[in-house]
Amino acid sequence: MSMLSDVFAAGLEQVRRSWGWFLLFGILLAALGVVCIVKAQTATTFSILALGWILIISGVFWLISSFYAFSWHGFFLFLLNAIIRGAVGYLLIRHPNAGAEGVTMLLAALFIVGGLFRAIGASVIQFPKWGWTFVSGLVSLALGIYLMVIWQTASTFFIGMIIGIDLIFDGASLVGFAAAIRSLPGAPAQRKAA
Repeated sequence: MSMLSDVFAAGLEQVRRSWGWFLLFGILLAALGVVCIVKAQTATTFSILALGWILIISGVFWLISSFYAFSWHGFFLFLLNAIIRGAVGYLLIRHPNAGAEGVTMLLAALFIVGGLFRAIGASVIQFPKWGWTFVSGLVSLALGIYLMVIWQTASTFFIGMIIGIDLIFDGASLVGFAAAIRSLPGAPAQRKAA
């Protein structure tokens, strides 16, 4: 065997031994998706507030970084980045329902690009049980297009519902992946020892 195939075999064996973690993570993602659908309005509000706080915290870090770069010509870019992040984070926290409309457009773009990436990647690589990931990508793509069409009339619960549906399909694809890698044969050294 060449060195590259040894590295690949060792990596594949490590992934095969970790099938339980993939299964657990898939089940947890699907369960979280169900919770997001049942409590869609709460999930929407929580996601907007979480995004707002993340932006404020990152704005504080950028502000601190800007003072470390005070002698550099890029100081004002660091400072401007901190101000924009802080202001957008504050607005999202202060007005989460209005922020949900803007985030709806961003989510639509995320689902379209992420869905295309998963569907095309799965169909090109064609790993075991790749059909689950392909379908998961198509579902994300369809949800993104639908959200792009109705974003102005979508209520605040729709974001939480879409996140929940996407989490369920992501979880299902991980469960399918875990089942596929668990059924892979062991490494040649293990087969000889058995």
